[in-house]
Amino acid sequence: MKKSTVYDCTIIELDKHHQERGNITVVENGVTVPFDVKRTYYLYDVPGGESRGGHAHKELRQLIVAASGSFSVTIDDGSIKRTFLLNRPYQGLLVVPGIWRTLDDFSSGSVCLVLASHVYDEADYIRNYDDFLKYKR
Repeated sequence: MKKSTVYDCTIIELDKHHQERGNITVVENGVTVPFDVKRTYYLYDVPGGESRGGHAHKELRQLIVAASGSFSVTIDDGSIKRTFLLNRPYQGLLVVPGIWRTLDDFSSGSVCLVLASHVYDEADYIRNYDDFLKYKR
């Protein structure tokens, strides 16, 4: 495994096409995002004060987008933490494997869209922070 750090995670600007009747953002496999999307899901109606995420992945890459509203994503490589406020539907946070992520501070009515490089595989998850730290060593 490559020794990933929080500095391997970055904001990606998605194509935004402005029209009088509304905006459209296009996401294309391997073009807009640096991987082929194998799974898409979204989080919504997250109660105030709740957090989501709280895990890392061994292989999965993700692009996390605030499709509506806003929320914070804190990423952690075991040494350094960075927090990103996502609040624009034409920007996404690229999260690479080996990074712990927590999502919180969801605004009312927010929608978190996640584009993932792999289908769901429980074996790819690291759900315990101490196990994550051992994995990173």
